[in-house]
Amino acid sequence: MKKKLGVAMLVLLALMSLTACTIDGEPISSQLNPDTSQVISMPLTGNENIPNISEPIGDLVPDNTELADGLQVIVNRPVVNGKIQSYLTGEWKSVDIANRRPMAVMVPNNKAALPQYGISKASIIYEAPMEALSCTRLMCVIEDYDSLDHIGPVRSSRLYFLEQAMSLDAIYCHWGLAVPYVGPVINTDRVDNISAAVSGINNPSDEAFGRDEARKAAGYALEFTGIMTISGYNQAVQRQGYLTTRRDNYEPTFLFAQDGYLATYDDMPNATKIAPGGIEHATADGGYANGMPYFVYNAADHLYYRWQYGARQMDEENDTQLTCTNIIFKMVNWAVLDEHGYLILLTDGTGPCYMFTNGKMVPGTWERDELDNSADHFYDMYGEEMVLNQGKTWVCLILDDYADCIYAGD
Repeated sequence: MKKKLGVAMLVLLALMSLTACTIDGEPISSQLNPDTSQVISMPLTGNENIPNISEPIGDLVPDNTELADGLQVIVNRPVVNGKIQSYLTGEWKSVDIANRRPMAVMVPNNKAALPQYGISKASIIYEAPMEALSCTRLMCVIEDYDSLDHIGPVRSSRLYFLEQAMSLDAIYCHWGLAVPYVGPVINTDRVDNISAAVSGINNPSDEAFGRDEARKAAGYALEFTGIMTISGYNQAVQRQGYLTTRRDNYEPTFLFAQDGYLATYDDMPNATKIAPGGIEHATADGGYANGMPYFVYNAADHLYYRWQYGARQMDEENDTQLTCTNIIFKMVNWAVLDEHGYLILLTDGTGPCYMFTNGKMVPGTWERDELDNSADHFYDMYGEEMVLNQGKTWVCLILDDYADCIYAGD
């Protein structure tokens, strides 16, 4: 596995951050070597209708790297029966889907905007606080969107979401923007964006957007009725002349376990109920207090089930609860920019992170060399790149001043 320079510094950052976080009220740093003789699982709590895990396609395990414990990871991606393994999930997708640039769509997460439509199709969801720490917003990164007719509601851009979209070579989609901070970047040739015609956008793609008439009739606020149609998106991408396939020097963000392997992290602490900003009656802040989101791990299918506002978070398109296989808490430096409460979150550089998979918590650090198309990378306490399990990933950007509000426990 690849070793990074400055491992000692990365480990020091991780250890410093551990003192701020707790598992069931105890410092995480005191539980790095827990007794793993007992397997702890959570009851399903109403999630009885859980789909079966998909069978891997074929038995071919080509040119992979083997870790010390025998775990094999995806490195090369040869075509097998017209499919390759996704850069975003590690799962088998058709070549056309896996090699095209994904869309990264801004979606509101206010209670008044729920339920969202189509977001369970996202391979990655980024979540981060909005201005004045009022609530969170989502950016849904979708590569497999052909079966959707639209996604929504669609809302406005913030610079830190745009930066994360650029790290994935995604085409960035939004309706509105924080003009003073996003405009100077989004209106350059550094960004391929699909935007509704609003103030601050020099080259709009209005054919991609419309209003959900059923939502309007139901009394939703106008700001929560905007949608992006997939047919309109495709038309706009073609008219704008955007490159639709990944650039030649594309660098994947995540490292995934190969077919037939599970990254178990047996020596790491159990964490089957986790939250980016506190849970139940615990103190929460940093932008996550409004919805109090959390995830519950189910060992039967290795998935984390998402809850917020005291209920399951559902996708209106298919009436299913949102799930993911991996969760990452990326701790970032931040500041308030103006009297309106607009924020800046520093998404490049380095800082502490926590990765959750297979019911375990793995502390470490994230690193991103520079902005634009450079990728995030996530390393454990020993400087090895974290191995995610195949499936969807949810990334929460967490303000470093609120690290003591996160929760990870059983």
